[in-house]
Amino acid sequence: MATRAERYKEVPQSAQERRAGENALSDFADYVNKQQALRRPPINGPEKANGASKSEHAELDILDTLDLGDDKPKVRLKHLLLDVDEATKDESTKQLEAVISTRLDEGHNECLFDVGLEDNGDSQSLTEQEWGAALARLQAIAAKLKADWKILMTKNVPNSPVDVGNENKKERGCVGKIMIRRRPVDVDDQIETRIAVVGNVDAGKSTLLGVLVKGGLDDGRGKARVNLFRHKHEIESGRTSSVGMEIMGFDTKGEVVVSGVPGRKLSWEEIGKRSAKVISFTDLAGHERYLRTTVFGLLSSEPNYCLLMVAANNGLIGMSKEHLGIALALNVPVMVVITKIDICPPQILQQTITQLTKILKSPGARKIPIFIKNREECVNTATQFVSQRICPIFQVSNVTGESLDLVREFLNILPHHGKYDVDAPFEFHVNDTFSVPFVGTVVSGVVRSGIVHAGDTVMVGPDGLGQFTTTTVRSIERKRISTPAATAGQSASFALRRVRRKDVRKGMVVLLAKSDANPHLEAPKPQVYREFVAEVLILSHATTIRTKYQAMLHVGPVSQTCAIIDIDRDYIRTGDRATVAFRFVQRPEFLAVGDRILFREGRTKGLGIVKAVGYDPSKPLNPDPTKQNDKPQSEAVEGKTSTSKAA
Repeated sequence: MATRAERYKEVPQSAQERRAGENALSDFADYVNKQQALRRPPINGPEKANGASKSEHAELDILDTLDLGDDKPKVRLKHLLLDVDEATKDESTKQLEAVISTRLDEGHNECLFDVGLEDNGDSQSLTEQEWGAALARLQAIAAKLKADWKILMTKNVPNSPVDVGNENKKERGCVGKIMIRRRPVDVDDQIETRIAVVGNVDAGKSTLLGVLVKGGLDDGRGKARVNLFRHKHEIESGRTSSVGMEIMGFDTKGEVVVSGVPGRKLSWEEIGKRSAKVISFTDLAGHERYLRTTVFGLLSSEPNYCLLMVAANNGLIGMSKEHLGIALALNVPVMVVITKIDICPPQILQQTITQLTKILKSPGARKIPIFIKNREECVNTATQFVSQRICPIFQVSNVTGESLDLVREFLNILPHHGKYDVDAPFEFHVNDTFSVPFVGTVVSGVVRSGIVHAGDTVMVGPDGLGQFTTTTVRSIERKRISTPAATAGQSASFALRRVRRKDVRKGMVVLLAKSDANPHLEAPKPQVYREFVAEVLILSHATTIRTKYQAMLHVGPVSQTCAIIDIDRDYIRTGDRATVAFRFVQRPEFLAVGDRILFREGRTKGLGIVKAVGYDPSKPLNPDPTKQNDKPQSEAVEGKTSTSKAA
């Protein structure tokens, strides 16, 4: 009889098996992304689901500008910008104001406007005088809408500081791209973008964030990263071991919000009050020892984008490939920054670029790498980054400051990305807990759906027995600024009444029990589950996976060991898609159909999506009667002994 060591002996994975897992990853990630709609079905029918409450960007919005309908022809933008006829001037100004206001609403209080181009891309052939008149009209309309504007780049415009030239000599008209951004009334009007920063250890993640946030340069010996570390051992080793948070603010004119005093770092409250757009960076650990912390940070922070750091002198090694695979599995748009180009020989840098390009173009990633080397490429790529097929790549130095201005400009233009339903029931996932003096227990996380106000009655749980505790939201803060409410897609912190810190943990959820707006509306009792069924894809595993296999499973902020209790076939291996039943080992958790899962045993083993909550043993996934039950050896021995005694 085979021993346990022989049965679970690690078998080297062949290249064919590895390619099977890579090829299946991209297709399955797209499938999981589409199945996410199952998580929260529309409340008031499909009409409500397709309304303005769904905040999303479609890559095919250009079809709306092709005039495919039977409506009357649209008025050309050139006429709206330059109409000087006294009889129609006011009407043209109102129409242009309506166009810009609509774009601001669609772009979450910011939009890009092409001056000199029509919606279909045709040139308006503006002269220098017409260019000045168009800018004057845009400036007046922006002032009416309580917005500011900034010229990002121009072509054929004399004496422009941001002119990028024009390769097409036949095109003589003045062309420019302008960003218009509303002035926020309060913190709720701010544009928030979450970016997860990943990469191998010593790639320069914390150093780049320190340079971007503080505004200075690094000295090559760790000066910029010290302010980001949270623990003494991190400062001593220079390596991040926890999930760090940093924010970077842009004002309405696209300038980085920094302190006027050299070396002084602004507080979060100061940045939040002076910013119209806030980039929230999640600084994650690069060492393999802290992979669990990194995976938790990636899933719990719900990033809109992922920033992969690659050291030019090392290339894509170690955990960099693991982090890239997780980002691709989560369907998060990825941008790459190659650091340390000031100390890297040219031939080594070229090897790194070749390796990175090969990996991004592989069947598992299917990305189009775009190297950003000038302002025009930066602006155009940032505008099109809602397409998840492109991957911008920057080559920077934190010591000399090379290309850092392109990274800042890219982050400033970066469009809002994400899907959040404000009209769905309120759901908030806890990814950190605190005990604040004179305030009490505070939980922080991301609002997955709905809206909550200070004073609302909420339920927090589940605990070890699957029970929820009813409490009240004492106050709400965003970026350490008090706010009366938090809506879907926002990261926030709640102070809870009469709840001890030891009674809350990472992975819990906060659900609305009763709202002050609707005091008679009682929410149904939340259901928690210990068992669930998921459709999974095995990315890499040296041997076959059968029932009783255990791995660490991540669902949003939940990290817990799970055991496989049923499979729709005898076994699964690398590249297989299967329906699997899982059971949490420690305690039940709050789950919903459509949740994305990721499980690993050391390295990442697979990903999937929850298809059903709960599991009925009377309805096995593999009803094949020839399938043998995997009984423990002790039970088998007892069975044989009792049979022999009876004989």
